[in-house]
Amino acid sequence: MTYKASIVVERDDYGYYAYCPDLTGCQSQGDTFEEAMTNIKEAMELYLETLTDEERKAQLSKDIVMTSIEVSVG
Repeated sequence: MTYKASIVVERDDYGYYAYCPDLTGCQSQGDTFEEAMTNIKEAMELYLETLTDEERKAQLSKDIVMTSIEVSVG
């Protein structure tokens, strides 16, 4: 079965950090954006394998929307 979940990817001085707000503690990183995406997908699959069907449904029932907005200062 496939599931859809939100992820957040942040760039920092060391590469890219990725986490899934739907799955508490599920996080990964990579030197490139693509590597971080591959790694977080694997982390999510492993995380979901540890849950029961009911737990999966409860964890992934949220609808999180992430976007960016430009603001002016001064």
